[in-house]
Amino acid sequence: MNMNQDNHEAVFAAAWNREGNTSIEFDPLDVNQVLADEYDRVEELTLTRTQLWDMEVKKAARPDLFIPGVIRAGTARSWGRRTLESGDEVFTRVSEQRLWLQPGSYGTVIEACYLNHSSQQVTFIGLPEVEDDEGRTIVASTGQPLFHVVHGVSGVEETPLNTWRIVHLASDESGALARHFELMSQASGLPEYVEHYIRDVLKSSLTGKHSN
Repeated sequence: MNMNQDNHEAVFAAAWNREGNTSIEFDPLDVNQVLADEYDRVEELTLTRTQLWDMEVKKAARPDLFIPGVIRAGTARSWGRRTLESGDEVFTRVSEQRLWLQPGSYGTVIEACYLNHSSQQVTFIGLPEVEDDEGRTIVASTGQPLFHVVHGVSGVEETPLNTWRIVHLASDESGALARHFELMSQASGLPEYVEHYIRDVLKSSLTGKHSN
């Protein structure tokens, strides 16, 4: 894979359309509608598109804070953050993440990250290995195929939508990956990273309607 400072989106698009890869896209999530439907006493709590993008930017740099159910505590770090002439940002991050089909096990995931502030999309390109900021070679785990992800925000300012796409650089002959992500897409409530942003950044309480 030939990565440069600003071709992350092209790499993702090529992988998404490559025959033999496994591409999965969730329906855009209307976060305010889910808030109203799934949580108690949130009449005055709404998220704007600006806030949702702020959440994505913060999550990209600190996935351990925003998706602790995925990231093993103490393993996430990033380096090399730079702002390009376009105003977009790039950096590299590494963490130990739960394997999709073996959630009791973790694997090292290396990602080249691209923050596109104009389109409000974050592209994560999975890498097989990288040299970190201290000159050490880090190698990704082989417990599952490499994958690329795009998180984004769409919709209007007062009705923001959270978007999510993933492509695995391998086929899904058994259908196990498709089943896993279908179950993820059907989960009730907001994703944990949106809940974290509301509770710990906006300092607002959340109680699910079906919580005991």
